[in-house]
Amino acid sequence: MKILLATDGSAHSEAMVNKFASRTFTPNTKVRIISVYESAYFMLNTDPMGVSNEYYATADKYSQKLTKDAVEYAATILRKINPKLSISTAVIEGSAKSVILEEAEKFAVDLIVVGSHGHGALAGFLLGSVSQAIALHAKCSVEIVRNEKIEK
Repeated sequence: MKILLATDGSAHSEAMVNKFASRTFTPNTKVRIISVYESAYFMLNTDPMGVSNEYYATADKYSQKLTKDAVEYAATILRKINPKLSISTAVIEGSAKSVILEEAEKFAVDLIVVGSHGHGALAGFLLGSVSQAIALHAKCSVEIVRNEKIEK
């Protein structure tokens, strides 16, 4: 079985990773752990409203570090609890919705696992739910793991 585990390092994602890691997996299960960040560095050679390019570069470095930390956390937990899993990791720049779907197709996964932030209908509509977009557009099974402790 091939599984794509998408994490963003939030408390919701950490709860999802812990729930996922506690499962029993079939032999030869491969897990691809990814985290996606969106670049703040979208304006080149300009200082919009007094914000310098250095600000965007710093923001990108911070985003990259957060996503790297999220992937490393997930990989550490999975390897500790399930040392026989074949695990690969990646930190990718782009839109989370698009990147997750692209990675799932690229690696021909059987299952995508994501956490849910549980924003509710209005916030999900305004913010755009990543988990909802994945569930609607994935060509494989999708599991959305909720963190009951946070959402209550």
